[in-house]
Amino acid sequence: MNLYSIDTGLFKLDGGAMFGVVPKTIWNKTNPADSNNLCNLAMRCLLVEHDKRLILIDTGIGNKQSEKFYSHYYLHGDATLDSSLAKHGFHRDDITDVFLTHLHFDHVGGAVARDGEKLLPAFKNATYWSNERHWDWAINPNEREKASFLKENILPLQESGQLQFIKDADGISFLPGFDVRFVYGHTDAQMLPLITYKDKKLLYMADLLPTVGHLPIPYVMAYDMFPLVTLNEKKTFLAESFKNDYILFLEHDAENECCTLQQTEKGIRLKETFNLRDII
Repeated sequence: MNLYSIDTGLFKLDGGAMFGVVPKTIWNKTNPADSNNLCNLAMRCLLVEHDKRLILIDTGIGNKQSEKFYSHYYLHGDATLDSSLAKHGFHRDDITDVFLTHLHFDHVGGAVARDGEKLLPAFKNATYWSNERHWDWAINPNEREKASFLKENILPLQESGQLQFIKDADGISFLPGFDVRFVYGHTDAQMLPLITYKDKKLLYMADLLPTVGHLPIPYVMAYDMFPLVTLNEKKTFLAESFKNDYILFLEHDAENECCTLQQTEKGIRLKETFNLRDII
């Protein structure tokens, strides 16, 4: 098995929304906001090379939306999904599987591309993976989450015949060394890959832990549908990760790719940060 960090660019979101009830005077120390109160965030995907399969976990925001849409999120940075794949010697047509942690636009937007007037899967040779419970949640969205589930990012996957569902069972094996953990606080039935790499376990945190600044248990996003569920899930997963010395892979931290944890008098906190290449 080989692992590759895939940078798809940076964007910005409101700092207050990112940290919920936590005062700016506290979260601004770890995630400094600009003059518009926006925090810089990554859209970092993970590529897993396993035997003859090449699995891309999440796809970033994509490039098919309108200029007005993207203006709300201040996209920046030089990296793209294609340039990051090429950096490691791959092309999007090499991808055999696209594993979608959940269907919010900054995770699934790159899964579908515009071809003239048509919207088609961006990875023509890939099987796309979601789970039925989350899929149903996304295509019948509640009013609060509706703006995050864009039908143009989702429905073309089903229409193409390339979509398959993973069974909603925590700890199920997607393939050898690649297990799936389910969490329900941020959105219903988000999937977190837990990957065994050599003698280590790497947990892809998606939106359960966006950045190292979110490590304290009460630091929960206002974007989360069920914040008390998120709080309890964070408590459970951070304890498990500390106990088993997991490496946490951070999808949205603009500065840090990976981290490990330690126990302190304030609870479980950051031990060290590093890049994925440092462990492979």
